[in-house]
Amino acid sequence: MDSLTQIVLGAACGEAVLGKKIGNKALLFGAIGGTIPDLDVFIGPLLYHNEIQAMAFHRGFMHSIVFSILGAFAFGWLTFTLYNKGKRYDTTILKDWQLLFFWALLTHPLLDCFTPYGTQLFYPFSNYRVAFNNISVADPLYTMPFLVCLIVLMCFNRRKKQRRLWLKIGIGISSAYMVFTLFNKFSIDALFEDSLTTQKIAFSRFRTQPTIFNNILWYGVAETDMHYYMGFYSIFDKENKISEWQVIPKDNAIVPMNDDDLSTLAWFSDNYYKIRKTKIEGEYRYSDLRYALIDPDDAESSLFSLKIFKNDGRWDMKNSGPEFKEDATTDSIFGPMMTRLKGK
Repeated sequence: MDSLTQIVLGAACGEAVLGKKIGNKALLFGAIGGTIPDLDVFIGPLLYHNEIQAMAFHRGFMHSIVFSILGAFAFGWLTFTLYNKGKRYDTTILKDWQLLFFWALLTHPLLDCFTPYGTQLFYPFSNYRVAFNNISVADPLYTMPFLVCLIVLMCFNRRKKQRRLWLKIGIGISSAYMVFTLFNKFSIDALFEDSLTTQKIAFSRFRTQPTIFNNILWYGVAETDMHYYMGFYSIFDKENKISEWQVIPKDNAIVPMNDDDLSTLAWFSDNYYKIRKTKIEGEYRYSDLRYALIDPDDAESSLFSLKIFKNDGRWDMKNSGPEFKEDATTDSIFGPMMTRLKGK
């Protein structure tokens, strides 16, 4: 999920493990631990000179169970060595710090598994990307109550029982909301499949996920032999079905997808993608169809779009995002999505 959410969750882990011993400093160290896995977005470009491979590195090894275990020993030992000096000598033990970093590092990828991006939790034994698709990568209803509870507990002395109470409240509220999103996901999946079946759309597979910042408006994409069908559903819709679809053909053979780098890009998108030429010779727009359209009525308005091109004889990419008109305003960009969220 987003960085703020991971900081909050990491801080909660720090409080749970070391709050009674070192007070608010436990939240700080937990927040640091919860941030470490996402540093792979900076490490990837240092390891790879190809942007496609650097992007694939994100949510790979540093988001795995193996890294959580190894990192717990390494970061725990390093922090304990630096902390256990002067007046702080013998106030904590090595095991405390290793537990703090283990839970901060492990809960980060576990939480990411619920989002659509995909997390290689079992790397290096498997490159399977775990993605339950039940919550957006950023959802204020999960994060903000949790954050408020942590801010409140910081106001109490580390020995006060109220700290533990507010920690439990924060974890309880966020966990209850996560359970709600899971039930919501099951319901949307059933509705999406029923809509496809009722309209006799011969799909081979489909996936659904909430749109950004909410769990109200959902987006789904289904694959057939020749096309992709994309549809939206809001829990405020009057009818319990999806009747309007954006349909695009699967004419992706304009570039060699068996290429090592392009096949990595297809794997990243779980093979839900659309490629089309741009106005520049040798450049193509790659749209990851797992992610919602900015405009529910425009099949070409994919939120997650890249430009792919040959760089020194090798396929590479650059982030470009969706295409907007020169005179586009915030309202014209996000207005259609907000209107659709209100139901129809």
